Amino acid sequence: MKETSKPTFDRIDVKILRALQNDGRLSNAELAMQVNVSPATCHRRTQRLFEKGFITGVRADLAPAMVGLGTLVMVGVALDRAAPEHRLAFEEAVLKMKEIIDCLLVAGEFDFLLKIRCRDMEDFNRLQGEKLIALPGVRQTRTFFVMKSVKENARLPF
Repeated sequence: MKETSKPTFDRIDVKILRALQNDGRLSNAELAMQVNVSPATCHRRTQRLFEKGFITGVRADLAPAMVGLGTLVMVGVALDRAAPEHRLAFEEAVLKMKEIIDCLLVAGEFDFLLKIRCRDMEDFNRLQGEKLIALPGVRQTRTFFVMKSVKENARLPF
């Protein structure tokens, strides 16, 4: 069995990653001060963390209800066949749907778990009837309306 390689970063890199994960809006000068290095060193290290793929992007977290997408729905999807070409067709179709904010290939009762943001139940009903059931290879779906988000989009625990 192939052993996964350990990430190559040191304690300063960890401080940078933690600080940016907590507040991606920090200026380089503020970040350098927090991690106790010079701004030039901080900039060089941050760029390296981007280049090596440790940091995949920086974005604003929006309040879903404030932008009219207050309903969160999880949908389990079972495909007719789990063959790679069927999964690929499903995945390609899902990538084109802006309403689906996460699509996860899972083991268990379903093949995929979808996380969907929509305006309300009526909006989801339209999406289900027009788009979800028409996705390639869909045999069955099971829908879960989220009543309350206890913990969502948490920071990575490292």
